[in-house]
Amino acid sequence: QVQLVESGGGLVQAGGSLRLSCAASGRIFRINAMGWYRQAPGKQRELVARITSGGSAIYVDSVKGRFTISRDNAKNTVYLVMNNLKPEDTAVYYCNAEIMTANWGAFQSYWGQGTQVTVSS
Repeated sequence: QVQLVESGGGLVQAGGSLRLSCAASGRIFRINAMGWYRQAPGKQRELVARITSGGSAIYVDSVKGRFTISRDNAKNTVYLVMNNLKPEDTAVYYCNAEIMTANWGAFQSYWGQGTQVTVSS
């Protein structure tokens, strides 16, 4: 009923930039927070950045000053602009959103399929 579709990953050299997008579609009544997580090989999935419906954002320390999260509520879309990328940013990046599918329901967590970001040194 609800889908999150990510785009924008790829291969980039260290110091380069990428922009990730994630669009939510389907039966959506309201979206609360949206965020980006990442998982590198052999590591646990970690929160990268998260933004509330009002636009307040938080970041993991390792990306502060380099990544910027934003959202377009009219398009149910969240973005992640990644600048000055480093090899340690290499991971699969997942979109997450807290979505209410009906006005009598509760917010549930939905995930995208993931998009690979590879940063070469």
